[in-house]
Amino acid sequence: MASVVVVLSCFLLSIFGGWGIVALVLRWARVPELPPSREPTPAGSTAPVLSPRDDSESPVLRGGTWIGVLERLATTGALLSGHATLIAVVVAVKGLGRWADLKDNPGSTERFIIGTLASLTWAGICGIIGAALLG
Repeated sequence: MASVVVVLSCFLLSIFGGWGIVALVLRWARVPELPPSREPTPAGSTAPVLSPRDDSESPVLRGGTWIGVLERLATTGALLSGHATLIAVVVAVKGLGRWADLKDNPGSTERFIIGTLASLTWAGICGIIGAALLG
């Protein structure tokens, strides 16, 4: 029972603490916010629209919050299960999945890298502490 509490606590801390940590690190790094232009999403919220170099249709960088949550879940889970090498898969999937957006919008690359590293570091800390508590 105690191990279930440790695992659930690590996952919750990783997910919810990660939101605040990533925002704080981006603020400290003085990474500019995404452009104020926003478009509605199918879920009813809005997503930032990145401005292209020309006046063609603007691509939308969507799903960042959910990608971050899943990234932290996978990273923390990999460490809790003793399979740290799976973190390489998480990084590869995230990088390849965003490659097209990032190569066309170099202004968002710095934010992506800093946010990803902050998120992975936080999830890693949560996973390592949880693994130590589990023995």
